Formats: sequence, C-alpha cells, structure tokens
Amino acid sequence: MKTTAVVVLAAFVLTACGGGGQTRVERYYGSPSVSMASGPISNACLTANRKSANRRLCGCIQGVANSSLSSSDQRLAASFFSNPHKAQEIRQSDVSSNERFWKKYKAFAAHSERVCKGL
Repeated sequence: MKTTAVVVLAAFVLTACGGGGQTRVERYYGSPSVSMASGPISNACLTANRKSANRRLCGCIQGVANSSLSSSDQRLAASFFSNPHKAQEIRQSDVSSNERFWKKYKAFAAHSERVCKGL
C-alpha cells in the first residue's frame, strides 16, 4: 500500500506544484519560453483533469522533461497520468532499463517540482 501511495504521489507531483513564479523558470533555463513548451507530458498533464493543471505549469514541466528525459522516456512518463499503476510496475521491475528510467524519472519529478513551483 505504501509503494502505491509513493507511485501515485510521483505521478501527481507533476501537476501539484505550488508557490514561486516565472523567474524561477528563467533562472534555470534563461528563457520564459520554456514555460510554454509542448509535448507528450504537457498534453497528458493538461488532459488529466487535475485542478491545479494549467498551460504554464504543464508547459514548464514539459520544458524540464525536454532537458532531462529522452522522447521515449517522456512518452512512458506521460502514460502514468492515465495509468498510475504502470508507474508502480516500472518502479518495481527488476529489468535494468526500467531501473535506469525510474532513477531519471525521480530526478525529473523532483527538478520539475523545484523549477515549476507556483505556475
């Protein structure tokens, strides 16, 4: 049960950032245009029907994904929005590629939370 909660939290952290502002994005990326990035994670974020999701937040998260995850990693991470159980399966997998992905995903989620907080 605890692992399910951790996985669900990791999926929701992408849309539940709070506090901060645009200058934080500029500080990390040098351009506010990152906050309007589009891609698979941004699309999944916007269509996930979460109260805190908006174009700036989801675009910012996508901007972080663009700098830290490959295209295939982004598609896999985006799938967690509609299927949180898939995240748990990946996290618990003994397959080395899944273990590598999960480490990158955790780092991405933490970085997204810091950079996109408050958007």
